[in-house]
Amino acid sequence: SVQVVESGGGSVQAGESLRLSCVVVGDTIRTIRTVGWIHVAPGKERAVVAAIDRHDKTMYSDSVKGRFTISTDSDSALKTVYLQMNSLTPQDTGTYYCAADKIYGLIEFFRASEAELDAWGQGTLVTVSS
Repeated sequence: SVQVVESGGGSVQAGESLRLSCVVVGDTIRTIRTVGWIHVAPGKERAVVAAIDRHDKTMYSDSVKGRFTISTDSDSALKTVYLQMNSLTPQDTGTYYCAADKIYGLIEFFRASEAELDAWGQGTLVTVSS
């Protein structure tokens, strides 16, 4: 099985930056194909904002493209995945969840429902003040 743990949330002013970390652990870590970050804003539906696959290909939502960067450590096993968040706005406020999946590629990951992804973290809260 695989477990996911996020860290790095906090409270910042608009325009500032944060870096979130996601550690993926478990006896089947080498089978993970894609890891991504999902944003749940207050009162809104969840939205995948960024994902990275085991070949280091990335995909972003339009709302964060050019401001957020997803990356992983060099061994391509997706053990630790980062989300560098720059130029934050109040609309970025919410809980950020990291999720991992063994089957889905980037496009499928963005389309998948919560139940379809193999592992979710507990979430980390990001608050951006204007």
